Amino acid sequence: MFQLEKHNSSFKKELTAGFTTFFTMAYIMVVNPLILLDAGVPFQQSFTATVIAAMLGTLIMGLYANYPIAIAPAMGLNAYFAYSVVKTNQGLDYHIAFSAVFVAGILFVILSLTPLRSKLIEAIPNNLKHAITAGIGLFIAFLGLRMSGLITAHPSNLVALGDLHSPSVILALIGLLITLIFYSLNINGALFFGMILTGLIAFLTGQLQFTNGFVSMPTLPEGILVSNPVTAFREVIEYGLYSVVFSFLLVTLFDTTGTVLGVAEQAGLMKGNKLPRAERALLSDSVATLFGSMLGTSPTSAYVESASGVAAGGRTGLTAVFIALLLGIGAFFGPLISAVSGLSAITAPSLIIVGSLMVGSVRHINWELPDEAFPAFLVLLSMPLTSSIATGISLGFISYPLMKILRGKWRQVHPLVYLFGVLFAIQLIAVPH
Repeated sequence: MFQLEKHNSSFKKELTAGFTTFFTMAYIMVVNPLILLDAGVPFQQSFTATVIAAMLGTLIMGLYANYPIAIAPAMGLNAYFAYSVVKTNQGLDYHIAFSAVFVAGILFVILSLTPLRSKLIEAIPNNLKHAITAGIGLFIAFLGLRMSGLITAHPSNLVALGDLHSPSVILALIGLLITLIFYSLNINGALFFGMILTGLIAFLTGQLQFTNGFVSMPTLPEGILVSNPVTAFREVIEYGLYSVVFSFLLVTLFDTTGTVLGVAEQAGLMKGNKLPRAERALLSDSVATLFGSMLGTSPTSAYVESASGVAAGGRTGLTAVFIALLLGIGAFFGPLISAVSGLSAITAPSLIIVGSLMVGSVRHINWELPDEAFPAFLVLLSMPLTSSIATGISLGFISYPLMKILRGKWRQVHPLVYLFGVLFAIQLIAVPH
């Protein structure tokens, strides 16, 4: 079913990759409910909804599409849901906001059942594809540096070197060194074993503590929040949530498309300019978004942390199946997951190393032609600096056709690139970020 031999993989590699990706993304099980709590969503409701949506999307990705990619509620979209949709609109509670997510999910599923999304992958210029992969690498490396405290906010220079005397920073540096040693020695599962050893050091030094125990029972205190499509569409029309639906749809579309492309290229799963089983891969997040909105979580997306599992040897959907199983088990170990994922020094070294591997895609970019180089540069620069994969892709889609027009090469641009360039321009100008 998973064709392990064909992909030069094994059960052990896929299992290790599943654990690696799970531990690097487990923070979402706690962070997502905490963000949605600011919108009034009960923590336990969104915690369980997060797990179920992530499990469902990841299982579809593994069993139906056979890719080692995890699906979970997207960081950024959860903040947009909480702060830009619910808290800034008087009289709009989270139940109505989830109707907008539900409508976006329905439209997303319909869109995923058409050839448009796979055609879009083929339409993206090769240089932008390589830039997306490298940009994602910079983004997750920057994320790892920021999470670990190795870099920190600076009032005049935006970022600066962190406090190298901080216990968490020292732990992150030790974890990075340990993981690099494992990786340099070509030890299978170097990233995973690096996290295990770093976690053990954290526990022995008192930085990792389990004050709330280990086990808790997942529940959905409010049950199903949205289930009637007619009611959901009526509420979107009544409250004028068109721009909200549009934003969820467009950002999720390109967030997942970009991540799937980047991780698939890193894993060597691209076939020329095409992604095999693209429709199946891209259906997973749309189904997860739809069912997640019914239970109480914001839109889902392919998770960039999946690259850590690929770096650990994951090449097939078996990795995703293991991730889904671990998510299900994790639902009963909320306090334990919270403690481990709350100490970023454990997972940050893996993100930094994976980022360095993905940045290697810049060697495929044609830097000699300005109409190819500048859009790629914008993607590379904007992803880490805006902390948004979708923003980086949008700037690439806007600048690429503009540069081609200025160079008199407008016929070389696929019509879909023009279409989405205009849509992204509208979205960036009209929708708050």
